[in-house]
Amino acid sequence: MRLSDFQAAGFLMGAEPLVALDLVDTHALCLDPAKDFIADEAGHARWWALQADRLPAAEPPAMSATRRLRTVLRALFEAHLTGNAPDPALIADLNAVAAAVPTSPRLDGWGAQARAETRWHDDYNGHPGLAAIAGEAIGLLADRERLEKLRACADPACSMLFLAENKRRVWCAANVCGNRARVARHYERTRG
Repeated sequence: MRLSDFQAAGFLMGAEPLVALDLVDTHALCLDPAKDFIADEAGHARWWALQADRLPAAEPPAMSATRRLRTVLRALFEAHLTGNAPDPALIADLNAVAAAVPTSPRLDGWGAQARAETRWHDDYNGHPGLAAIAGEAIGLLADRERLEKLRACADPACSMLFLAENKRRVWCAANVCGNRARVARHYERTRG
């Protein structure tokens, strides 16, 4: 999946290394008015369909559960970015989502066709996709080296978050805020 696939489906951002960041970026606080790309069932279903190959197979969860996890993730990521300690209840919420669907290793096949898989035990009323996203976020938040790559877009009016795998990356997307910055610089250089 590429950023262009997400943008063609109506989202500003997508295809980050972590689905957790793609989820946070479904709420564009940078637009006036702010836009929630998963505020209706169609947008919610479209987002889950785009993420299908990156998450355990399952029907999309309730939209309210997706949006609640998104709120928790944004608060935790922003706490890191601002150097503040998050409300412990946010950490408890994240852990609860991850724990609601425990996993176990599973051997599928034998011989040359053998492969290891993960079985998602959703008998605790959790959702495998949400649990996987929560697990990604836990992995990021516990990995100090990788967490240092978490960035907010350099555009002060933008709310998008991303992992800066390249140290020079400062914009959420080159064709969104990066382009706006280039146009603004060009305008400043060329005006009267």
